[in-house]
Amino acid sequence: MSSPKISLRGVTKAFGAKQVLRGIDLDVATGESVVVIGGSGTGKSVLLKCILGLMRPDSGSIKVDGEETTGLSVSGRAQVMRKFGMLFQGGALFDSLRVWQNVAFGPIQSDGMAPAKAKELALAKLANVGLGPEIGELYPSELSGGMQKRVALARAIAREPEIIFFDEPTTGLDPIMADVINELIVKCVHELGATTISITHDMASARKIGHRLAMLHEGKLIWQGPVEDIDHCGNAHVEQFIHGRAEGPIRMQVRKF
Repeated sequence: MSSPKISLRGVTKAFGAKQVLRGIDLDVATGESVVVIGGSGTGKSVLLKCILGLMRPDSGSIKVDGEETTGLSVSGRAQVMRKFGMLFQGGALFDSLRVWQNVAFGPIQSDGMAPAKAKELALAKLANVGLGPEIGELYPSELSGGMQKRVALARAIAREPEIIFFDEPTTGLDPIMADVINELIVKCVHELGATTISITHDMASARKIGHRLAMLHEGKLIWQGPVEDIDHCGNAHVEQFIHGRAEGPIRMQVRKF
């Protein structure tokens, strides 16, 4: 059996007295799409930032292609980051740059690609997400939320990364546009053969883009399995979450007035 593309063992992270991650073990195979689900404040974003290297875990191991990444030098980290693409929750487009410049930002800044060639690449990636070349000349503020998300996806795949991270990819979108984005994610990831880790609380998105789901609750992965198994997993926490029930073992902190 080949070694996993990404492997986490015993990953912990605390902020003061608040223990956010409590020993995370997770393997992601090459070409696999794993979606981490869970409620707000359960540590999904912290987990993603630790894998990305934006945060350093307090303990544990995070390996990418068999290489330990938690104590890398700046140059070593840069080498690992070249494998990554990222779709941020809010899109995180640069308002002062035209759409094509946003998509071409990585190739120009990180790879030293000539602007003319980078523009060709950017327009090709925009076409991959269903946007015409005329969109490339606009600014992000001139686009709808769904179009901004498509541009952000084009930017995430611009350097043809081996690993792509999706942070709440359908947040703020209506159900139809959310499904369009999910379809585009599946298409683009398949074409690249990329390995992906996504975090979301949108179960329609999780079911569409994930091969395997993992639920994070109180800093621990309490269930992992193929997406088709989640409806009969037998875990009360998971079943409450996926069906959106107020009653169950997961208690929301609600202040009564």
